[in-house]
Amino acid sequence: MYKFFKEQLDSKIENHNLRTLREYCPLDAVRVKRDDKEYLMMASNNYLGLTFDTRVIEGALKGTQEYGTGSGGSRLVSGTFPLFTELENALAKFKNTEKALVFNTGYMANVGTISAIADKDTIIFSDALNHASIIDGCRLSRGTIKTYGHCDIDELKYLLKSVDRNTQKLIVTDGVFSMDGDIAPLDKLYELSREYNALLMVDDAHATGTIGNGHGTAAYFGLEKEVDIQLGTLSKSLGSVGGYVAANSTIIDYLVNTSRSFIFSTALSPADIGAALAALHVLESDISVLQRLHENVNYMADKLISMGINATNETPIFPILIGRNEDTLAVSEYLYESGIIGTAIRPPTVPIGESRIRLTVTAAHNKEQIDYVCQSLHNAMKQL
Repeated sequence: MYKFFKEQLDSKIENHNLRTLREYCPLDAVRVKRDDKEYLMMASNNYLGLTFDTRVIEGALKGTQEYGTGSGGSRLVSGTFPLFTELENALAKFKNTEKALVFNTGYMANVGTISAIADKDTIIFSDALNHASIIDGCRLSRGTIKTYGHCDIDELKYLLKSVDRNTQKLIVTDGVFSMDGDIAPLDKLYELSREYNALLMVDDAHATGTIGNGHGTAAYFGLEKEVDIQLGTLSKSLGSVGGYVAANSTIIDYLVNTSRSFIFSTALSPADIGAALAALHVLESDISVLQRLHENVNYMADKLISMGINATNETPIFPILIGRNEDTLAVSEYLYESGIIGTAIRPPTVPIGESRIRLTVTAAHNKEQIDYVCQSLHNAMKQL
């Protein structure tokens, strides 16, 4: 077996596809340090820059001081402390739903929700570029999976028409796609879900805090009360860790009783919950944070476009498509030598031939930093 593992790793090296871990020491929301050199972080999902916000840190400290360092067990066994209830009530209000349920990660939320609400008799319609956690949740459900082309409404409609209307059906999509930064056509997906009697689920991991006045994809399209299941994460814009599902009380109560990743996981720590709750309050009460993010997104897009680099998204995710793994690694290394973290994204995260640098801008970046990143990227691309 060890020989097999070594052969697989050697193959990844040969194909310029080996992953390694690099250790960084965060200095603030946008700067990290490694081997006494400072780097500008342009690969984080910390979209609102709240990981070093004093209000969020205070929330984490308060949670620890009141409830200790750990939860001690799963919530169905050892109970739910009041901070959990407060956060779930706040999330339900934030997403304009009846209830919300917190999971340990967004990944576990997707896997646990899809595998609970779908079974072998369910047909799942999944966007081709959905996140791995959605894909894995679909597989675990043992339902029939029908993948439609990325944001291809016509193909989805064709697939829906081809199955029995009375069959249990689920349409699931990312709200903002993590590697492309584009927004799912949720309004059209909603129309199809009602026309063909299907549940509609949207994963707002990269949409919460970025679109729909920070409330996500359903809010962006004015469908907050219409989408059946809104899933999200506490670990990106909200600067903590964890995931959540927001829906009507029937779905949430059902998940409490059937979702294995919820039932059999030790609950998050009080610090995690306290930080997420504080970050949610910041997002709702301090409009300047979201304004800074939108200003930086527009500024960076304009800067890249002026340099001939495609940047047309409304979101903080800027996919710089390069193609070959070795070229993508070369650009990433150039950026690294320039003091910029711009990670090379390669298969299987993206399709073969579509390797890219995935840059993300946050509310905590300043214009001078954005200028430097764009110019450095422009210089790196000229060398290909």
